Amino acid sequence: MKVVILAGGLGTRIMEETEVKPKPLVEIGERPILWHIMKHYASYGFKEFVIALVYKGYLVKRFFLEQTALQGNLTIEMPTGKAVVRDQVHEDWLVHLVDTGLESSTGGRIARVRDYLDGETFMLTYGDGVSNVDLYALLALHKKQSRAVTLTAVRPPARFGGLIFDGDLIAEFTEKPQIGEGWINGGFMVMEPRVFDYITSDSTNLEVDVLEKLAQEGQLAAYRHDGFWQCMDTLRDKRQLENLWQRGEAPWKTWT
Repeated sequence: MKVVILAGGLGTRIMEETEVKPKPLVEIGERPILWHIMKHYASYGFKEFVIALVYKGYLVKRFFLEQTALQGNLTIEMPTGKAVVRDQVHEDWLVHLVDTGLESSTGGRIARVRDYLDGETFMLTYGDGVSNVDLYALLALHKKQSRAVTLTAVRPPARFGGLIFDGDLIAEFTEKPQIGEGWINGGFMVMEPRVFDYITSDSTNLEVDVLEKLAQEGQLAAYRHDGFWQCMDTLRDKRQLENLWQRGEAPWKTWT
């Protein structure tokens, strides 16, 4: 099953990083968040990716080309410039990098990669969020419900400490918990080919024009994920993810 990743956001709330690169290339532990997302899928055996590129897509292409050429150790003959790569370690992935148009909305971008999907069920997620979602369980629910789309519903992490009162006293304080602020769309979706019937142009918005209509028609299922999920919207989010990675406590690291 192929995995589509929407990897073209401008990242206006994290401009400190995205002035020079697309948000999916913002790094956690010296690796782009896009790489972390792909490693999670690959750990479940999903290793063919279709990357929908928009903003500075050429940099995403360059990243994958350089990963192919520069993994491992290098021996260079300085007089001739001849380089030999030793001890290469390659990801066993097949990656399609597709320019989907600067003016395309999320639905339109999906339509532009349709030819790469062979009319089959496919997975889709955004290029700026990591999670330890159980992809097998997600897929199993999708098959059981037989709906056009199944999305992963998550509870966003709170941005402030949670308080439980006992009169005027605080009975419990939880620093930035993953609490019940309501379920939201966390990405990590499974889609049937008939979703393309709802995409009419490049300007079609996946969330507003497609998912809302599917919900009204009873064709949108949800897999509730109570585990870790974090979107990298701001520099603060990036620092939190970086701290987790550096401490060896990254819940989304499902690979060895």
